[in-house]
Amino acid sequence: MTVVRLIALAIASIALFQAATETSNAASVPLGPAGDTFYTPPVPFPKGSRGSVIWARPLEGTMALPSAAKNSLVLYRSVGGNGDSVAASGTMSVPQGVPPRGGWPVITWTHGTTGLAPACAPSRDTDNGPEHDYIVTIRTLLDSFVKKGYVVVASDYAGLGTPGDHPFLQGVPTGRNALDMLRAAKVIEPAIGRRYAVMGHSQGGQVDLFAAAQGPRYASEFRLVGNVAFAPGSHIAGRLNTVMTSPKNELALPYVLYTLGSYAKTNKSIDLARILTPQALSHMPDLFQGCMTQALSTGYWSTAIAKDQFVAKPDVRAFLRMAQKNEPGLLRIFAPTLLVQGTADVTVLPADTDDVAKQLCVRGNDLEYKPINGADHNGSMKQGGAEALAWIDARFRGDKAMKNCRALPKAGK
Repeated sequence: MTVVRLIALAIASIALFQAATETSNAASVPLGPAGDTFYTPPVPFPKGSRGSVIWARPLEGTMALPSAAKNSLVLYRSVGGNGDSVAASGTMSVPQGVPPRGGWPVITWTHGTTGLAPACAPSRDTDNGPEHDYIVTIRTLLDSFVKKGYVVVASDYAGLGTPGDHPFLQGVPTGRNALDMLRAAKVIEPAIGRRYAVMGHSQGGQVDLFAAAQGPRYASEFRLVGNVAFAPGSHIAGRLNTVMTSPKNELALPYVLYTLGSYAKTNKSIDLARILTPQALSHMPDLFQGCMTQALSTGYWSTAIAKDQFVAKPDVRAFLRMAQKNEPGLLRIFAPTLLVQGTADVTVLPADTDDVAKQLCVRGNDLEYKPINGADHNGSMKQGGAEALAWIDARFRGDKAMKNCRALPKAGK
């Protein structure tokens, strides 16, 4: 027998062993319970590595993508805001047909702000869900990727869906939540390949950039080909300053309070009693029990005058230090990045994203910045989705990415 044939047989044997191992792993994933019980992990918390699967079941509801051959709801191990091991939930959608050589390419989706309560998790959404309109927009975008042959995986993030605190606008843990969902999906669906792209919107745009920055080291078993950030959350300190001095109700106020509450739970140096008035503190539970649409349209926070929620001399020093660490423009990402921003966005300000683009370029990132004329906050996804799909297709083909750092366009005035 020739040396060449022996090598070929050895390679084939290794491939068969890997396939058998992966099939065995997939078959051993426990079936999760029905109803909301699914989201509560067993006690004691099961041991395992980050991204290992606790259990899974078929997915129903809005995030079940219509064009997928299989939609799964997944409970998996990940990390919380304090670095502790927690359960996180997410979804996986697998295309129709046969996977290409090398396995299915993957889109790791990171969603925008839906709220802080368990019911706000995208995987829980139904036709009557509190954030249904937004999640339908997500579904339309993601289904276009499944139709083109991508597996789509989407974390709810720790503390959304599952018990515990949600690390809102904390880029490191939420980025790892997204990457651990990718790992969990590979356990359930062995035909998933090693190459992936990250894509996210709003809060998820910030998560997307942090996931992309961490991916090559944190999830080194996969290969990042690129990432797309629609209207990423940024300029946290600037938004705080705006609401602390504004004599009117501000759209940004619930987002700022979400961030204050989230950071205070992680960083004990942040004392909300030295930042917010007693009246504001008494209404903070409203934000943690409802979802974003409710916070913006009903109850105390829908009419509260922004500056009146803060004490005369708020101590925000610890908060500002933590906010700086969560600014996406300060990241170094070792893969091409497409940044998309609507010019008519009043949630994530176009001028802020212009600055993020500039900051990313200064740090040597391979960036293409794409303002979309007339697009509002969700419009960046709706109007920019087709271009994002074409851009990601090109990254998986290995085409060279366009960069426009030398002549950055502007979305802001």
